[in-house]
Amino acid sequence: MRTIASYAADPARSRGRHHAEPGGETRGPRDAFQRDRDRIVHSIAFRRLRHKTQVFLAPDGDHFRVRLTHSLEVAQIGRTMARALGLNEDLTEALCLAHDIGHPPFGHAGEDALKAATMPAGGFDHNAHTIRILTKLESPYPRWPGLNLSWDMLEGLAKHNGPVRHPTWALAEADAEFPLELGEWASLEAQVAAIADDIAYDNHDIDDGLRSGILDLDALCGVPLVARCWEAVCARHPDLPRARLRKELVRDQIGVMVNDVIEESRRRIAEAGVQSVEEVRAAGRALVGFSPEMAVEERTLKRFMYATLYHSPSQLEMADAARGLLSRLLAAYAADPALLPEEWREALPEGEPERTRHIADFIAGMTDRYAIARHRELVGPVDLPDRF
Repeated sequence: MRTIASYAADPARSRGRHHAEPGGETRGPRDAFQRDRDRIVHSIAFRRLRHKTQVFLAPDGDHFRVRLTHSLEVAQIGRTMARALGLNEDLTEALCLAHDIGHPPFGHAGEDALKAATMPAGGFDHNAHTIRILTKLESPYPRWPGLNLSWDMLEGLAKHNGPVRHPTWALAEADAEFPLELGEWASLEAQVAAIADDIAYDNHDIDDGLRSGILDLDALCGVPLVARCWEAVCARHPDLPRARLRKELVRDQIGVMVNDVIEESRRRIAEAGVQSVEEVRAAGRALVGFSPEMAVEERTLKRFMYATLYHSPSQLEMADAARGLLSRLLAAYAADPALLPEEWREALPEGEPERTRHIADFIAGMTDRYAIARHRELVGPVDLPDRF
């Protein structure tokens, strides 16, 4: 049986759920964090991620990543690190799987459109919207709203990127109902989920960028970390063509980053002397992370990716088109809420800012393809770049 560290999250010591659930209704021999994970996997919001943008908006190619495949890859990386650090793998996996549930269609371009359109109503933030979905909007149970996840799960999702000093309205609302101690650090499991997300998109976006032809391998090797890994890969396989080695490059980089995080996190945990999850939350700093040297290299890689992939002319063109599409769709529903589906129309609040937030909730839940279809139906033809 695997040994769990004293500073790991313990389902037997969970702070519970907002709504009490009679023990006799537990379905199967699962602990609290296993149930959290399973509720995420069975949720509609999780299923919708299969048609939501990761890097390429509404991609035609079947081999490009979407939010769902990205979340699965984050979970695999997260579990690997959690196991090495003696943490709770189930909570780590649940956090990784759920971390992007609040993303609207068209990724960050869609979020920009929602944020601008809802600014008078408090704006939009995908991380806070994740909490909103899981505590209010998706309600498969008859006696309470949301999925009724554990406090430990909601805390990890709210604070996986660190303490939240100035929560947006959605997160503040959730915190008022079920206080999440937003000013403290989250569990080590949540910190692992956050850095697993960085490692996954740093490297898998390289894979997709090379596949798309937007990234050039020679230019990519101008990044020191990539250059070292590519040299090692080529040395191991000198007789194979470059195209065969691209995925090996990605695998090597993930391994290098994961090993660095494990070693550095062990050092920080030992230095901090934490013995419980409560001491982790009170540590005053992140205990999971890259070494200072790797942190510099990872930031260098990110700058390259922003300059050459995320902000490439074709990607910027797509992002502009997506923002325009969602802005027009928001305006159409705001001008005539009767266009909303019956279930959403019947629940429409009368006053502001709740009315605008309700419409934004509906649009944020759309997949890329559903948003495109509704625009064609309600607004008019969709003029999107050829890559769509």
